[in-house]
Amino acid sequence: MHDAGSPQLFSRSSGEGENAVQEAEVRPSAEDLIRTDVRALRAYAVAPADGLVKLDLMENPYTLPPDLARALGERLGHVALNRYPPGEPARFKQRLAERIGLPAGQALLLGNGSDELIHLMIHACARPGAAVLSPWPSFSMYRMTAELDRCRFVGVDLRDDFGLDLPAMLAALREHRPALVFLSYPNNPTGNRFDDGAVRAILEHAPGLVVLDEAYLPFAGRSWIGELPRVRNLLVLRTFSKLGLAGLRLGYLCGAPEWLAEFDKLRPPFNVDSLTLAAADFLLDHLDVFDAQAAIIRADRARMIAALRAIDGLQVFDSAANFILLRVPDGDRGAGERFAHLLRQGILVKNMSAFHPMLRGCLRVTVGTPEENAAFLEAMKQSVE
Repeated sequence: MHDAGSPQLFSRSSGEGENAVQEAEVRPSAEDLIRTDVRALRAYAVAPADGLVKLDLMENPYTLPPDLARALGERLGHVALNRYPPGEPARFKQRLAERIGLPAGQALLLGNGSDELIHLMIHACARPGAAVLSPWPSFSMYRMTAELDRCRFVGVDLRDDFGLDLPAMLAALREHRPALVFLSYPNNPTGNRFDDGAVRAILEHAPGLVVLDEAYLPFAGRSWIGELPRVRNLLVLRTFSKLGLAGLRLGYLCGAPEWLAEFDKLRPPFNVDSLTLAAADFLLDHLDVFDAQAAIIRADRARMIAALRAIDGLQVFDSAANFILLRVPDGDRGAGERFAHLLRQGILVKNMSAFHPMLRGCLRVTVGTPEENAAFLEAMKQSVE
């Protein structure tokens, strides 16, 4: 029973049934409230991978050593979960800046993965008519985020060898005057590093900001972070994900303080949670573990490329990342058949055929453990017999 003075929130007097039916009939639908472009989208699909050899999402296949995992667990057990995370984790940012060799006078901005930082940059620059430009095909979030922020997205096709088409890029810079240019370095999903001379030409001629997305830095052997003091329109974007900490969802943007201060105005006040900050802070003292894992992955990448090139009919592209792009015969049909064959063998890779015409017939495979790589290679050999 309700107290005499309590509100009868869910009571209904006689005669309300007809009114309720009429009210339901005029309730808004998704067509009434949700943007047309949002309704046309498909949610980002992550394939189920239980029980499979998971080689689809460019993850580091190695877990933390047991003693390090135990020490991390103990550190996280002392995190005050009843408190909000620090709004400005200055101590962590200082330690991170020291570990990565951030040049003096440059700043850091933390994000919930690099995806959030991509959104903050585009959102801040989304003036009416603003354009966002990237070589294409590349990381899908550049295009998706730009279009959702009502920017014009300009994708400039790569050359047939997946290198930058510099004349086309320079022409697009002159025509579209983009506020932001994203260069995935190495490029996802093709795996190659763009030519340094071409990157410098883009930095010189871009009318806006140029973001070098170094998500695959542990495997690339080249960074642009040292150029920040000399190139005012350069920003360097990185993530902890490919290093081996994809579960933390921590990215960081490096650049001139005046640019990052503008993006910071759009950052949610507690966008990086306390557990993530505590884990990342602890693991900054153990980067040698991840460096050693990256070295193993780089060596295994070279072995995988050589083994794949020994299989008749495959076109295997060079890679400076922790994944390999390969093209199979018979275009989309061939890629679909081999993807299905691998799945029947318990191996999950990424079928890239539908993403862009240049990727027809292409599969992308992450470099896994030696055992996972061997299983993949054996299944690929079977698929062409």
